[in-house]
Amino acid sequence: MATIFLTPSPVKPQPFLQRKPCRFSSVIKCCEKTTETINSLNNGKAGFQEKSLLMHPNHTMPPPRPRRIILVRHGQSEGNLDESVYTRIPDPKIALTEKGKAEAEACGTRIREMIEKDGDNWKVYFYVSPYRRTLETLQHLGRAFERERIGGMIKEPRLREQDFGNFQDRERMRVEKAVRMLYGRFFYRFPNGESAADVYDRITGFRETLRAAIDNGRFQPPGDRNQNMNVVIVSHGLTLRVFLMRWYKWTVEQFEGLNNIGNGNMIVMEKGYGGRYSLLAHHTEEELREFGLTNEMLIDQEWQNFARPGEINYDCPLLNSFFTHFDDEGCES
Repeated sequence: MATIFLTPSPVKPQPFLQRKPCRFSSVIKCCEKTTETINSLNNGKAGFQEKSLLMHPNHTMPPPRPRRIILVRHGQSEGNLDESVYTRIPDPKIALTEKGKAEAEACGTRIREMIEKDGDNWKVYFYVSPYRRTLETLQHLGRAFERERIGGMIKEPRLREQDFGNFQDRERMRVEKAVRMLYGRFFYRFPNGESAADVYDRITGFRETLRAAIDNGRFQPPGDRNQNMNVVIVSHGLTLRVFLMRWYKWTVEQFEGLNNIGNGNMIVMEKGYGGRYSLLAHHTEEELREFGLTNEMLIDQEWQNFARPGEINYDCPLLNSFFTHFDDEGCES
């Protein structure tokens, strides 16, 4: 079974994903010339401004956006190692294993090595789920950073794990998960728990909070407009997939094709050439296909990599693929 790795590290790297390798590959293409996006704003007819940009009247320069939003899945937990733990320990109180602590420390090292390349004037700002395993992940991950490098930290309940219904009965949970595969991974709600759609609703609220913090310069101390701030979100596998779904407006079908990243690993949303966040600014096409991105999703990530904040992609890729009576024009895959 092949595995892929995100960034080189002196410590033993961790697998990006937990699944079989992708069996196909193709070249993606959105525009004839990628530079056209920046020069003439004609990619996807994206020339309309979002409301958030109206917050800065008289053409006042908005505060710099964080260079990256780094999504980290917690290290290996006792529940990952032994599912019977969920029958006797509340989910929010499940701890990391020793391996999970080592994975978290290694992840912190990889994050530091990545952002040190930006120069000396860099910082990190943390959001973390209040569950024990995510808090422990942040504690061990944070050992890679001195106090002056940490801009702040928020425990955010909306980043918690999907609720599976309190203490779990192992046999019943096996049945429920099998039924979920038949019903659909996004809409199926566990008894006394949540569906991924429920997680989507609370993540929508968190996304708006995060967007407002970015637009209002929350991560920039007075008098210090740091271009090299990095936001790190430490959460859970499904929650992070839902976050990406909400941020990039992926469909339910696209979400259901995604795979978890490995414990103690990360996915990086990095500012592209125009200033929007793109997964392709850091990750390779191969890595994103392993994560579950389709051709259409990769085309959109290419657009994200060159477009500017405030631009909206009205043309590709979802619209042309959904309405099959259109002529086959525009985006190619």
